[in-house]
Amino acid sequence: MLPLHEIEVLLQRTPRHLQEIVLELRNMIAEAAPDAGEVLRWGDLSYFHAGRGGIISAGICQIEIRDDHVRLAFIHGAFLSDPHHLLEGSQKAKRFIRITSYDNAPWDDFKELILSAAKFDPRLLPSK
Repeated sequence: MLPLHEIEVLLQRTPRHLQEIVLELRNMIAEAAPDAGEVLRWGDLSYFHAGRGGIISAGICQIEIRDDHVRLAFIHGAFLSDPHHLLEGSQKAKRFIRITSYDNAPWDDFKELILSAAKFDPRLLPSK
């Protein structure tokens, strides 16, 4: 995980209610994928399995901070089970969840998706 002072710098211009969401997601990811690498790329936090590849090929998820919400994004989201229909997006593989409120967020459902993404290995997909 990144040092706390780097996270503080990232969050210093983020509204408090979004900071709480970011920190909760970060804790959930650390619990679900304790071996995940955490890097700051493109202004977002990215999590990946370093032993499998880089932040895209071995990506678990990203925390993307926007002006009025936080996105929990999954680079391989199109391949994840989404029984609660939380994932949005129309890119080939990437999907995301838009989170605007800490109190109204379905945290248990987010945890399921994070665990699923942490277990997903795109190397096991059938080749075309």
